[in-house]
Amino acid sequence: MSIQYEEPALARSYGVVDSFPKDFGYGVEEPDIEEESTTSGNSKPRILLMGLRRSGKSSIQKVVFHKMSPNETLFLESTNKIYKDDISSSSFVNFQIWDFPGQVDFFDPTFDYEMIFRGTGALIFVIDAQDDYVEALGRLHLTVSRAYRVNPEINFEVFIHKVDGLSDDHKIETQRDVHQRANDDLADASLEKLHLSFYLTSIYDHSIFEAFSKVVQKLIPQLPTLENLVNIFISNSGIEKAFLFDVVSKIYIATDSSPVDMQSYELCCDMIDVVIDVSCIYGLREDGNGSAYDKESLAIIKLNNTTILYLKEVTKFLALVCILREESFEKKGLIDYNFHCFRKAIQEVFEVGSLTQRTGRLQLQPSSSNNSLSSVKLGVLNGSAV
Repeated sequence: MSIQYEEPALARSYGVVDSFPKDFGYGVEEPDIEEESTTSGNSKPRILLMGLRRSGKSSIQKVVFHKMSPNETLFLESTNKIYKDDISSSSFVNFQIWDFPGQVDFFDPTFDYEMIFRGTGALIFVIDAQDDYVEALGRLHLTVSRAYRVNPEINFEVFIHKVDGLSDDHKIETQRDVHQRANDDLADASLEKLHLSFYLTSIYDHSIFEAFSKVVQKLIPQLPTLENLVNIFISNSGIEKAFLFDVVSKIYIATDSSPVDMQSYELCCDMIDVVIDVSCIYGLREDGNGSAYDKESLAIIKLNNTTILYLKEVTKFLALVCILREESFEKKGLIDYNFHCFRKAIQEVFEVGSLTQRTGRLQLQPSSSNNSLSSVKLGVLNGSAV
């Protein structure tokens, strides 16, 4: 599908995170996995969601990966079992999320926490910023220290959550305090090599999607190749910023090397919402069959400040969303040619990623990665000379 839309205001944010049709997603969660063996999870990276009760773990998962409205999360019951959520849309976004209830003591002798940590790629610990977080910091230290001893390769992420109710100054002060206390505890335990990453998050804005994007990117072995491909594409197409999005969750799995501006990211997220909403209304067949997002999906939105948002389908679940000026868009033929080269290279990386998953190897073969990169580089540079 192709739409063109004149946007009257640049900074407008629709505030919608649940506009996708409910069947346009990853599937349902599977509860009660305490007895799952290490082999049943195959080779997918595992993300653990941990924290005290009512810290917002399940709400985060529902909003980011199941299109639940933030207001609906107010009616979620407290999690009383471990839930496994399979996130599989491509060879790049392909992992499991395990949601741990806050009251579970997974260090109990009857609980095989070593098995859990051994297969974990990232551990997200959620701290409620609107509550007294002294107890949460104690649990954080206990959790990450034991997990690190089992698996030093885990990426440890701390979401300082529910910051929507705090002033900007209070947010900064809370982040500084949590950062200082957590790292002091690690230093006292002689765990200086254990690195914690901190994010201010809320389900009521795009900060939770931005934070999850950073977490997921660390689990993608192809990330350097993807970033290089995006850099090559935009540098030869007159594009200012580009994001490679997973359209279901609206997390971006790669972007170019320029800094990420939150306003630009929000605009691109909103564009995905608009495209899917319009496609669901006008793009499906009369019998309701068809897909809200397919190989024909394309959208151009012209803002009132000479900026253009340009979205094109890359794979079934991936979209490239670009921000550029009107004068650069005059060479649309060149951009489309370069995009064709870009998509071809992405598909080659995709195929290599699928092959490594089938063979049980989680890393790209260097030769395949370099071949994909050099082929798109040649195509883009030739395109620039046309």
